[in-house]
Amino acid sequence: MLSLAKSYAQSPQVFSEIDNLSNGTWMPLTFKNISKHTDYQLVVEEGRTVVHASTENSASLLVTKTNVKPDERLKLDWCWKVSNVFESGDALSKSGDDYPARIYIAFAFDAKSATFMEKLKYNAANTFTEDTLPGSALNYIWANKLPVGQIVTNPYSEQTKMIAVQSGKAKLGQWECNSRDLISDYKIAFGHSPPPIIAIGIMSDSDNTGESAEAWYGDIRIED
Repeated sequence: MLSLAKSYAQSPQVFSEIDNLSNGTWMPLTFKNISKHTDYQLVVEEGRTVVHASTENSASLLVTKTNVKPDERLKLDWCWKVSNVFESGDALSKSGDDYPARIYIAFAFDAKSATFMEKLKYNAANTFTEDTLPGSALNYIWANKLPVGQIVTNPYSEQTKMIAVQSGKAKLGQWECNSRDLISDYKIAFGHSPPPIIAIGIMSDSDNTGESAEAWYGDIRIED
């Protein structure tokens, strides 16, 4: 079990320097039908501690639970680097739903915005788990061929939206830093204001394509 959390004397809404995260422990999250898991290790890269992810026909996340109630503005900043994109990666199909790197933002279930069937499905799913399931999610991805800035629905879940912040091979092997307005992105993706954020994750996966990649995750920061 890989713990990335240490004491950090700032607001619990701020996650700065991934080896020095605030208020909690980052835990592995695996899937029942996927036996091979991505390897996450802390490494020193250019004088700073980052997470190195290695995926080879595998999938799993590192997640940390939180409780961030979005206001008028909430900014997500992070830096990452990848070795390659997946040749058969395709954000529009289940067989291509793999990414060398993604940032996963999970939001609480919003009963006010949910349809009757969405409420029914959510309540049924929660009957079989001890943890509260997210109601919706944004995934910021390093895509293969999806145009930068495009938002698409995840082929496995209508309540997960994929946003391409980098795409293709042009910037492979380079640190890329990103800044996103979470409130604006959520409104564009779902059509209404976001509920509270209940978890944040990093994920490198290749179980659908059967390919392999490496990724490095640096600073992650969420703040007003």
